[in-house]
Amino acid sequence: MNQDAPEQGDTDEQLDATVAAEQKDATVAEEQSELEALRDERDEAQETLLRLAAELDNFRKRASRDIENARKYGLERLAQALLPVRDSLEAGLAAGENADAEALLEGKQATLRLLDSALEQVGIVELDPEGEPFDPVQHEAMTMQPSATAEPNTVLIVVQKGYAIQDRLLRPARVVVASAEMPEASE
Repeated sequence: MNQDAPEQGDTDEQLDATVAAEQKDATVAEEQSELEALRDERDEAQETLLRLAAELDNFRKRASRDIENARKYGLERLAQALLPVRDSLEAGLAAGENADAEALLEGKQATLRLLDSALEQVGIVELDPEGEPFDPVQHEAMTMQPSATAEPNTVLIVVQKGYAIQDRLLRPARVVVASAEMPEASE
């Protein structure tokens, strides 16, 4: 029996070693599986990164192309709106040799309407501030003039109309501003 005991101890040790080896193999297999999953995740992230980088590059190229086209063709709308005005002026010049003053005046008025329409089409608005309060942002005061009929600091006379495109001032209106009427000096 004593001989069996050492054999039993050896067997227990061998069994423990076998179990430990199997546990180690299972842990290694589990770690390899986890490592493989992490590698797949990394590869997916790299592919996504490459796709996003390509997408960003395409966006930059498209934006650059759009900016270049805007520079080249940005005035196209204005040019198309102005061509009828030019045609009208050309026709007026051709007819001017044989037309009377009234016909020429009507032609000029028609051409001015065409020009106003062209400016409106491209978003240019006329500033005609007569009777409005003076606004130094939109008006340029040429002089001040006493007035019995207008409130002080209102636009009395528009010397030259102003123009704006959208909310940006192209040219301020040049105006004469009303000042308080000077009392007459008594003698």
